[in-house]
Amino acid sequence: MYARRRHAYFLLMGGCIGLFVLAWGVVRLWSVPAAVAMCLVAMVIPPVAAVVANRRGPDDRWWDDPSGDPQSDEWWDELDGRKGPR
Repeated sequence: MYARRRHAYFLLMGGCIGLFVLAWGVVRLWSVPAAVAMCLVAMVIPPVAAVVANRRGPDDRWWDDPSGDPQSDEWWDELDGRKGPR
């Protein structure tokens, strides 16, 4: 799960850097508006990459999910303020 998200994140961020480098290293020689458009597309990629990298996977345990261990769940509920101490 984590490796798949990490690979997707690095692929997106690599594409972002590639767009910037290609836009201002090559494309600007023929068309400045096209280079600016490529940079605008590259500007949108980092937030999307962050969402992809932090998306919940089907097997991921999150902070509010019960673990199945009654003692651990009781302890976390107490820390979160859901239940008082015994």
